[in-house]
Amino acid sequence: MTLHEYFAPQPTSTVELPDPVPLLRSLTQGALEVLAGVREVDQLARWFSEDAFRSLVTRANLSARARSARGVAPARPTFEILSIRVCEPLDGVIEAVIVVAGPGRTRAVAVRLEGLDRRWRASSLAIL
Repeated sequence: MTLHEYFAPQPTSTVELPDPVPLLRSLTQGALEVLAGVREVDQLARWFSEDAFRSLVTRANLSARARSARGVAPARPTFEILSIRVCEPLDGVIEAVIVVAGPGRTRAVAVRLEGLDRRWRASSLAIL
């Protein structure tokens, strides 16, 4: 093993990781609050891979510009998590869909978690 490989993020087996459902709930709530403009996106940085975080930052900036163009102030979103469906395509990888009901519509949030360094990290998040 090279020095670079030794210090690189190490994959972790699912049995060595905590239950992903509480994290899925928190990430969903946090991401929706970021898009609504009531939470700083940096608060979620430690739970995301670099690419997924960059994507969330881009989407948050677009949401802020859209609110500004319409003259709408940021407001805390009200929603209810209706269901969470989890599957494990590989050891140490969780893919989940969280169905969220808001006042105007129902959305699906797709999340892929990967076990790295004995904790879950979101490598992909899509709000549909």
